[in-house]
Amino acid sequence: MRVSLRIDGRAGGGRADIPLAPTQALLEALDRSGSLQGVASELGISYRSAWGQLAALEHALGRPAAVKTKGHGSALTPLGNGLLALLKSSQVRLGPALAAEEMALADGLRRLLEPGMVRIRLAASHDPLLLDALETRQDIDLMIAGSLDALARLREGAVDAAGFHYGAEGPPPPPFDILFSDPEWSVESLFRREQGLLFAPGNPLGLTDVASIADRKARFVNRQRGAGTRIWFERLCREASVPLDSIVGHHTEEFTHQAVAALIATGAADVGMGTRAVAERFTLDFRPLGWETYHLVVRATLPPERLAPLREQILKRAQSAPGYAPPAAHQSRT
Repeated sequence: MRVSLRIDGRAGGGRADIPLAPTQALLEALDRSGSLQGVASELGISYRSAWGQLAALEHALGRPAAVKTKGHGSALTPLGNGLLALLKSSQVRLGPALAAEEMALADGLRRLLEPGMVRIRLAASHDPLLLDALETRQDIDLMIAGSLDALARLREGAVDAAGFHYGAEGPPPPPFDILFSDPEWSVESLFRREQGLLFAPGNPLGLTDVASIADRKARFVNRQRGAGTRIWFERLCREASVPLDSIVGHHTEEFTHQAVAALIATGAADVGMGTRAVAERFTLDFRPLGWETYHLVVRATLPPERLAPLREQILKRAQSAPGYAPPAAHQSRT
């Protein structure tokens, strides 16, 4: 049984209240389609309704959220882009809490309705390839969490398995290193993926590394505390003797690579760190920083065959997906 919780609400205090979920849907559709007719088609409403929703939003804001250009359809204004980025960021920040509640609610409902079904609870760091593979697995409940948070939930018994990465290849740093030597856990490498810096097309600020981000006061968007990508970025800063406080936006946190890329694509940030795959998805420029291995850790008592089909499916995808590769054989420890 799948449970999906949505965030809704209203923002008030201006000329009129702004319904948050419908506004995000409207702005996303307009950004994708470039016309109100496209909005109407995508949202399944009339052109008049789409026009009315945009007019109501602009009345509440007191300024245009979109501009119509003759022969080129409609495009979001800087205000519209900024509002869309804020709404997306709010969704992302609340995502982990919603995911945890979805898992708890789904588990409770299954215990009531399907008492004989045994499922696997997985907390994992976000990755598009992993998510695509899990779409076909009805026996696995996924909760997105940073690498350290996923491992914490595994240790406390809230989940049966955890997906994590720690940045760059080589010996695992603390606290990840103990997982590979503790007989309580079985660790297996799922895939390798390439990470780097994400920029707007053309890299307008000419950024090359963490030092240039600090020197040029580029607006950086970070991952949340405990995320493997953040751990990697902060290590790069230490190695380059770049103080974290010199990075503009270092405290701006997002919970997925997609959220980081979305802020850069909309102009709300200049640079972030993420995978080559997400850079291609958002048509961003990408400067490689290195490869890392994404691991899966489970309790040693969990029968290996329970997750074998998932591992095989991920391996097959990693052999052909851009920015991914199969893991090195020596990196697993079971």
